[in-house]
Amino acid sequence: MTKIPISIRSMEKTDWNKVVEIYKQGMETGNATFQHEVPVWEDWDRGHLSYCRFVAKIGNEVVGWSALSPVSSRCVYSGVAEVSVYVSTNYRGQKVGSLLLRKLIDESEENNIWTLQAGIFPENTPSIKIHEQHGFRQIGHREKIGNMNGVWRDTLLFEKRSTKIGIS
Repeated sequence: MTKIPISIRSMEKTDWNKVVEIYKQGMETGNATFQHEVPVWEDWDRGHLSYCRFVAKIGNEVVGWSALSPVSSRCVYSGVAEVSVYVSTNYRGQKVGSLLLRKLIDESEENNIWTLQAGIFPENTPSIKIHEQHGFRQIGHREKIGNMNGVWRDTLLFEKRSTKIGIS
């Protein structure tokens, strides 16, 4: 099997059409997000940090994306962010998500983020596996935290503490 070269670069607004397409694919699985409508760029942009936004490319095609969202507007939580990683249906299982998560971890520490967290549906075993491989640990189980299409869903809460930032 030939290994396909994957490049990671900062997300640009011009990537939005492909990013939202991949996000929609994740929504359609029913195990990626509670969102049920595709956001417009301006709403998505407001809800995510202006840094630590990346796309994965194979050739000229965007095949995945990652970004961080603040968990709170309170200054005490300025170094805590929530992780989003999405991979195109056609490229799952090819280490795209792992590369995007590694880049998020590295860049988050460069931007004074000391804690990353992820809320993952228990059924999303590939996401759980990738997060655990990158040092996230499960710190909670939220029962019936949100209603999705009339069904109350659980999420697992994962956390990764930096070994470089916020350790004193």
